[in-house]
Formats: sequence, structure tokens, C-alpha cells
Amino acid sequence: MSTTSTVSAAAVPDSGKGPAAAAAQRAARRRAARVWAGRIGLAVCVIGGWQAFTTWGIVDPFFFGQPSGIWQRLIELFQHGTQFGSFYQNIWTTIEEALAGFVVGALTGVVFGVALGQSRYLSDVLGPYIKMVNAIPRIVLGSIFIVAFGIGVTPKILLAAVLVFFIVFFNAFQGVREVDRNVLAHVRVLGASRTQITRHVIVPSALTWIIASLHSAFGFAIVGALVGEVLGAQSGLGLVIKTAQNNFDPNGVFATMLVIAVIVLGAEWLIGKLEHRLLSWRPPSPSETNAL
Repeated sequence: MSTTSTVSAAAVPDSGKGPAAAAAQRAARRRAARVWAGRIGLAVCVIGGWQAFTTWGIVDPFFFGQPSGIWQRLIELFQHGTQFGSFYQNIWTTIEEALAGFVVGALTGVVFGVALGQSRYLSDVLGPYIKMVNAIPRIVLGSIFIVAFGIGVTPKILLAAVLVFFIVFFNAFQGVREVDRNVLAHVRVLGASRTQITRHVIVPSALTWIIASLHSAFGFAIVGALVGEVLGAQSGLGLVIKTAQNNFDPNGVFATMLVIAVIVLGAEWLIGKLEHRLLSWRPPSPSETNAL
């Protein structure tokens, strides 16, 4: 008798948990379907309205392009290339410059952010200079880099690195300042060295801030590479955009912008995967749980 009651009592939570989990999964699928329906519906409205307005003459396609013309221009770019070489080569040039600038800027931003976040002396000494350089318009820095290093890939990498550096630096700096002081005190009492504290406490605690900055940092790396190419280059998507602009070809401008958007979205997806892997130990916050 007691065995039967024990089995029944153990079976009750399982029978209750199964339907609840299934209901939660169905709710998540319904929400995902609504989100994708809203996204697709918004895209259809914008693109369809754009096409309709240009077809009816409400909007002049000579200045604003046309979705059908943009698609056709995109096919032409991939099939026939540009006057600066194949379109694929121009895409790779921009990606290469942005990736190099992203890596250099992110690494230096993390190093300086962690170092200055731990040292008030370094922060007080270097802080005004960092703010002063950050206040310089980026297009001016791009011109300086091109004068100094020519129109090769180096000035584009440097400009992209500068844009990325400040985003990552300020987030890493603030992330270090937000580390729980009680945890630091306990670790010091246990005899941890400065290197161990930095490696096992400070950097993991600031990692949330650092990863968050990377989501927007790659977009700025692309911007840096494009601005450098517009100022002076032998190939790259920025040069393609500049040439299309000079030829009054809005379809070419929008087609190249579409390719850039796909690149940035792909990088954002990869950074999201990296964030999930590096921060798998961290429970999701309420804002993340309710996010789109």
C-alpha cells in the first residue's frame, strides 16, 4: 500500500510538469511566429510602398531608386563586377579591413579599459587625453591616416580600429568599475595575486559589458572601413558607393548598402553565438528574458 502511494505521489509532479512545459513551448512558438510575421509584414509594407510610390510617380526613382531596380543592379554587380574588379573582391576587401580593425580595436580597448579601470592613477593621467582624441571627428582622423599611410588598407584598418577602440574601452572601463568590491576584498583575503584577481574575477565580471559593446563595435568597424574607402581607395564597397554616387546611380548605392547590411547582420549573429558560449554560466536577466 505504501509502495503504491509513493509511486502515485512521484508521478503527480511529472504529469503536471509535462503539460506545463509543452504549453510553454507552444507559447514560445506562437510568439516567435508573431514576431516573424511582424518583421516580414513590415518589410513587405516598406518595400512594397517604395515600389508603388516610385511606379506611380509620387517619388522620383531617379533620386531615391526603386526596389526592382536595386535588385537588378545587385545582380549586375555580382555577375559583371565593377570597374575596380569583381564585386566579390570589393566585398572581401571591406570585410578584411573591418575585421582587422575590429580585432585591433577590441583587443586594445579591452586592455586599456581593464588597466585604467583598476588604476585610478592611470585613469587620472590618461583620461583627458583619451577624451580629447575621442572628440576629434573621425573623418579628420581618416584624412590624417590617408596622408600618412597612403590609400592602401592600413588607413582603413586604423580608422576602423579607432572607432571600435572607444566603444570597447568605455564599456570595459565601466565594467571593471562595476565589479563587486566585497568579492574583490574576499579574494584578496584568500591570498590571490593581482594577476589572478584580474584573470578570474575582474575580466569575467566585466565580460558582460565587453561582449555588449562588441555587438555595435563591428558595425562601427564597417563604418570606419567604408569612410576610409570613400576618402581614398583602390577597391572596396566604399569606393563602389562613391562611384555610384558620382554617376547618379541610387540603385547602385542602395544595392551596396544591402550587401553591407547582410554582412553586419551575419557578424551580429556570430557575436551573439560567442556571447551565448562565453556567458553560458550567467543566468538570463529579466530584460533578456523578455527581449525580442
